[in-house]
Amino acid sequence: MGKSVSAIILACVLPLFTSCHEVEEWDQDVVGNFDALWTVVDQHYCFFEEKDVDWDEVYRRYRPRVTSEMRGLEFFNLCAQMLDELKDGHVNLSSSFKTSYYRKWWSDYPQNFDERLVEQYYLRFDYSTVGGIDYAVLRDNVGYMRYPSFSYPVGHSAIDAILSQFALCKGIIIDIRDNGGGDMTNVGTIVSHFIGERILAGSICHKTGPGHNDFSEPYPYYYDPVDNSRVRWIKPVVVLVNRSTFSAANNFVSVMQYLHTIGGGSGMPFSSEIPCGWGVRMSACPVYDARGLATENGVDPSEGCEVDLDPVLALTGTDTMLDFAVARILSDDF
Repeated sequence: MGKSVSAIILACVLPLFTSCHEVEEWDQDVVGNFDALWTVVDQHYCFFEEKDVDWDEVYRRYRPRVTSEMRGLEFFNLCAQMLDELKDGHVNLSSSFKTSYYRKWWSDYPQNFDERLVEQYYLRFDYSTVGGIDYAVLRDNVGYMRYPSFSYPVGHSAIDAILSQFALCKGIIIDIRDNGGGDMTNVGTIVSHFIGERILAGSICHKTGPGHNDFSEPYPYYYDPVDNSRVRWIKPVVVLVNRSTFSAANNFVSVMQYLHTIGGGSGMPFSSEIPCGWGVRMSACPVYDARGLATENGVDPSEGCEVDLDPVLALTGTDTMLDFAVARILSDDF
């Protein structure tokens, strides 16, 4: 009886579909899991061309290294090494015992931000915090706000409170050095306090098929200004970034750069799972700025605004990047 009912339901349902999609299946062994991982990335990752990665060639190098004797950690590490070929901090493999993460996009470069340096010599350990943002008025009447992560929820009331404290300042510095990103919603919340009309923030594409170049047309997205009951900033702004400004923080820079600011991966993530239960996360939707330029490789600083932290002067309490930002705000030609 059970089989008859199932057959009737299937016969009734099938005519409703105009096409069928083959569902790929893999064996549960290490070979099957490796092939599943490679295929998921092959069909969904969006930056093969930007990274100049031949994914088929990667398969040919790594697949022979997979053996039936491999277990647990050894197999995980091999898979993680393969994913590192993408050189993308948004690509992760997660298991119950370990999560892979590509660090070389920042670890191969000198560190040029010292939070203690700023707190001790510029803020004098006297600052306020709201919505995950530290803020204070620096010398020469310049406002300073440090947002270490876009993962910290921030609301309009918090931004109102900060900007109100800066009402008499000549300009403000938004320091997002070492900000690894977070929630894109927070980008729009902050930006809305710095614009007077709706702006094109950028565009985003999504995958339309398994091919490396199967993308939709760019879909524009916009940000609107806060309403008149909120505080809106119309004086000079400088955005401080560095090599470790990433993801949503990089997106924030890509928007603010066209609002006459200065500053230093961007793909929207996709998550899947392979047969053994390990999760894989990767960049799947490329994001472009308002001029249609890709932001995956970062945003170039405004002309004449490329400056680095002097490690020798840092030992004496000087942040050359922050000093440059202050001088920029005080200059007559801002």
